[in-house]
Amino acid sequence: MDLTTFWFIVIAVLWIGYLVLEGFDFGVGMLMALLARDDKERRVLLNTIGPVWDGNEVWLIVAGGATFAAFPEWYATLFSGFYVPLLLILVALIVRIIGIEFRSKRPESWWRLRCDIVIGFGSVVPALVWGVALANIVRGVPIDADQEYVGGLLDLFNPYGVLGGLVTLTVFLVHGAFFIGLKTTGPIRERAIAMGLRVGVLAAFLTTVFVGWTALRDDTMQVWAVGVGVLVAFVLGLAAATARRDGWAFAGTAVAIGLLVVMLFAALFPDVMVSSLDPAWSLTTDNASSTPYTLKIMSWVAVVFTPIVLIYQSWSYWVFRRRIGVQHIPG
Repeated sequence: MDLTTFWFIVIAVLWIGYLVLEGFDFGVGMLMALLARDDKERRVLLNTIGPVWDGNEVWLIVAGGATFAAFPEWYATLFSGFYVPLLLILVALIVRIIGIEFRSKRPESWWRLRCDIVIGFGSVVPALVWGVALANIVRGVPIDADQEYVGGLLDLFNPYGVLGGLVTLTVFLVHGAFFIGLKTTGPIRERAIAMGLRVGVLAAFLTTVFVGWTALRDDTMQVWAVGVGVLVAFVLGLAAATARRDGWAFAGTAVAIGLLVVMLFAALFPDVMVSSLDPAWSLTTDNASSTPYTLKIMSWVAVVFTPIVLIYQSWSYWVFRRRIGVQHIPG
């Protein structure tokens, strides 16, 4: 395996980590207005992600940094062509952070309501727009011979891109619901599982259409195989939730999200951005990569520091593994 292929796989793994972990963060944020009956229950939901949400966002920073260092041409074309959607995601993430961090700073109900609104906004927008962006990278966008994006914002909101956004939105909602079921007790847990199962039916339908559409476009055995794996994992997660096996339900949606990213990157390879104007103008792992020396230095850094980060984050999840309920929230 050459270093360009290795770093393509590394970036895919970073996106898997980000979307699996931040996916349930977004799900919890979206469900605050739907599940909680009072302020204590909303505080319970926030406390389920309180120790981990900021660590989950680090995966996005590392994925962006790795893309910039390993494939600078990919980074330049992606961030210039998708400037408005990425800016919208950035603004949503910023106001979401403000809502989470400052919600407890004042006791007034109007203050907390406004924070809850921005938390919901900051969760819905990335959950939707990330799907639109990833789907368009695979579908292809207008890139000219100079490897520059020459389309407009509306070009990204095509049927395939919108379907990709709806898939990530609904799947993250189910993923978050099953995470709440895993981390809480009492009525909140029961409402979360019931909500996850209801939305799961819609999510399963949308995911089936998206997987079939992607596999038919690419028409390779590996994309078909991974796509079937996505659907099997998601259905098994719903079945586990029905049986009140919270850990297996959450694992099912996590594996489904991870395999969905694998399917998209498998359909993309060896390209990193497809030109819808002329396939010869597409960015590939070869023409978009850094020098071999840069990739070699990055590889050694990744080998040394990645295990440390994984061990630390796993330890954080282990420390905060217990379930919580309203009885644990002080007045």
